[in-house]
Amino acid sequence: MSVVVIQVAATGYSVVVPRQEDGATTTTASTEEPPNPILPVGKEMAWGLGSFLVLVLLMRIWLFPKLKKGMDARYAKTRADLDDAERIREEGATDVARYEAAIAEANAEATRLLEQARRELDADRTTKVTAANARIAERRAAAAAEVEAARQRALASTESIVLSIGASGAERILGAPVDRDAARPVVAEIVAAGTVTA
Repeated sequence: MSVVVIQVAATGYSVVVPRQEDGATTTTASTEEPPNPILPVGKEMAWGLGSFLVLVLLMRIWLFPKLKKGMDARYAKTRADLDDAERIREEGATDVARYEAAIAEANAEATRLLEQARRELDADRTTKVTAANARIAERRAAAAAEVEAARQRALASTESIVLSIGASGAERILGAPVDRDAARPVVAEIVAAGTVTA
């Protein structure tokens, strides 16, 4: 059995083939440059180009339409969400305006009710003050009438007392009895004149 050994060096490669008859080996050296592992060969270029064209066709025919469809659906959903958000914002603004109008109406109604209550309270107070003043005037008139009646009674009693004292004093001074009925009008005039001046 013969074994072939290939030795690769930086300057080239060599093939060692052993001979069968004498057991000696023969080395064949080649000065060819070894193949570059980075530089592709023609078949690899053809396979790479074919694979690329198949990939481009697959992307153009099958993947890109799906991607475009998904992007369009996403854009449509985003647009619909934005439209819904705008509609909800406008409805919210309308609700806020309606709420503020209701608050303004409630404030106006409260102001109107307060003004009405104030007018009713003023009217009630005026009515009660007028009634109280009327009662006070009645009581004052009744008190004045009582005072006048008491005064008249006091004058009547004072008149008789003054008449009695005056007649007693006159009788002592004159030393003769005085007619009380004749002196009564004079005493009444003096007592009336005294109370008027007081």
